[in-house]
This record gives sequence, structure tokens and C-alpha cells, in this order.
Amino acid sequence: MDNFKRIHVLVMDSVGIGEAPDAADFDDFDVHTLGHIAHATGGLHMPHSAKLGLSNIEEIHGIAKAEQPQAYFTKMQEASSGKDTMTGHWEIMGLNISTPFRVFEHGFPDELIQRIEEKTGRKVIGNKPASGTEIIDELGEEHVKTGALIVYTSADSVLQIAAHEDVVPLKELYEICEFCRKITLDDPYMLGRIIARPFIGEPGSFTRTANRHDYALKPFGRTTMNELKDAGLDVIAIGKISDIYDGEGVTQAIRTISNMDGMDKMIEVLDQPFKGISFLNLVDFDALYGHRRDPAGYGKALEDYDARLPEVFAKMTNDDLLIITADHGNDPTYRGTDHTREFVPLLVYSPRFQGGSELALRETFADIGATIADNFKVTMPEHGTSFLADLK
Repeated sequence: MDNFKRIHVLVMDSVGIGEAPDAADFDDFDVHTLGHIAHATGGLHMPHSAKLGLSNIEEIHGIAKAEQPQAYFTKMQEASSGKDTMTGHWEIMGLNISTPFRVFEHGFPDELIQRIEEKTGRKVIGNKPASGTEIIDELGEEHVKTGALIVYTSADSVLQIAAHEDVVPLKELYEICEFCRKITLDDPYMLGRIIARPFIGEPGSFTRTANRHDYALKPFGRTTMNELKDAGLDVIAIGKISDIYDGEGVTQAIRTISNMDGMDKMIEVLDQPFKGISFLNLVDFDALYGHRRDPAGYGKALEDYDARLPEVFAKMTNDDLLIITADHGNDPTYRGTDHTREFVPLLVYSPRFQGGSELALRETFADIGATIADNFKVTMPEHGTSFLADLK
């Protein structure tokens, strides 16, 4: 079989497909993002994912099991020690993260807050896990009156700072975030990302702006993306992908504002005559519905995504390969607001396939990076096993 000229990796952020064998080690019990959403909503209507073979991986209420799946299908188990966005994505491209990023589910230590206050001359308010939109509604007016920084976190390894653009100019906010990045790189903090979250408006009608900026860690080693870029191939990062890898191995970065915008951008990229990979993250599943424990909204978002797949298929040729997966789970029916340690689905489709079949269980997400490296004949990652030869 000839190799593919373009491979498109689509990450359905947080769309897990059942409890991982080591879930209890992460305080997760009886978790199943897709399965529990389907039962909570009376069944999911995802006919295009059904044809690919989503319910052939594990039967999901409302999604028919395909008699003749169009895609190769299986599920993947995370090998790294973590269940966060960066760990999942870095593993997809060939890394194994043995030391997990730190999360601060009760807010940040006083010592860190004091260092921020001393450096900036501004007080810190908030310092708790929160939704970004809800916390500016709660504390935005106090921030505008006092100039205090709104600091908050989430179930991810992240410190976010929200500030009104008329109160804390963007240049100052970015400098504050750069300082926070420097002092949280290592133990005892080991934070994955610092995010500037500027907003505008008046009390009761605050709105976050497009001037968000992420300060991430660089991957702890070379990924398949680095190998592709160094070989002169294209690596088109769509959505928050470039931020997750801190730009490493990226040749073109395209920002998105929603799942549907992400699908729009992917479809536009399919019209580009490139050679290499496109890499899309659909963040709304996680950010808007998983963390907010909204199974109905999550289910609707899944159905809306599925309805866009025919537009993707229509743009693909025999030179294209589509890999659909996820980076972790986030069961919206589970307690708390944290990610959940789950298997993730793997669907692999090309118009050249006469039909699909089941692949062996993948023991690491890095099998995707290994398969991409194998296809483009670049240096294989240290972790992962290619399944390219199984695609017939």
C-alpha cells in the first residue's frame, strides 16, 4: 500500500470510552464519558460515527453497531502518569510522561500567591477552581474597583489570570503571566500552563476577548511533530494544539473559537495542497460540558460534531488518512469537575479502504505518533508501535 500524503488527527477533547484499568489509582470509579452521556440523554444520534464503527469499539446507547465498519477501530489506554490535556496530547505524539503535572483543586499555596502580589503590586482575589466565565461575573466588579488580579485554576494543571483590559493593560498582564511561568516550572508547582484571560465590558455584561495567551511548557522530548517539521513536512495545528506543544514542531497555527469553528477550519485546511499532518483539538466537549458536568450539552455537542463529518469525508481523497481519538475522559455524570481516567476511542478512516476492522488494543496513545512517523519515514518516537501495516 502506498503511504498517505496527508494525515489528519482529530482530537475530541475528553471523549473517553470507559474506565481504564488503573482508574482507581486516579480516584475514578465506574466512569464512562460516552456511555454515561448516552444513558443520561436517552441515546446519542451520531450516524456518521456509527458508520465508522464507534459502537463497534463498545456499544453506545443510540449509536448503531456497524455491520461493515468504514474505519479501523479500537480503543487506546494511556501509558503516562496523568489524565490532563498536555499529558494526553504529548503522548499522542510519542512521549511518555512519568511525572504528572500538578493540579491545585483547592487553590494555590499562600507562598505562590504572595510572590505574585509582591512582584505585581496588586492583590490577588479568587484563588480557587472555577469556570472562567463564572468567575469574572463573580469577581469582575471587585477587580475593576480595586485592580486586584483574578487568579483561578481548573481540573487541569493551569494557573489562569483574568483581568479587564482597561484595568490591567495587555502588556502588563502578559508580563505577569511570563513571571508566573518562570516561577512555576519546577517542583513544588510543576504547572502545565499559565493562561492570560483578558476581558472587557461592564458589571453584568463582561466578555472575554480574543487576546487570551497561553504560556505552556515545552514537551520534555522530541515528538513526531518535530521530526516532521525538520524533514520539511507540514504540521498544521488547529485550535489549542500549538499552545499545548508551545509551538514545538508546528509549521502553521490556526486559532479557533469553538468546536464548529474548529470543524470549519479543518475543512478549509483540507483544501490546502500540503504534505504532512493537520492536528485539530475540539475543546468545547471538555471546557463547556465535561468540567461543568452538563451531559445534555455534551450530548448535543457530540451530535453537532457528528453532523459535520460528511463535509470532512467529501474533501478527502485516497491520499488522506483521518485519525479520530481523544486525550482523556471527562465524564459529566461523575462527581467533582475533574477529568476521568479512561480508555479513548480510535477510529482510522480513508476513502481508499474497502472497509474497516478491529485493531488490537493500543497500550499507549503514542501508537498514533509512531504510525505517523512510519508513514512519512521520519525518525520513530521512543514510545509507541505503528499500526500502519494493519491498514489495508
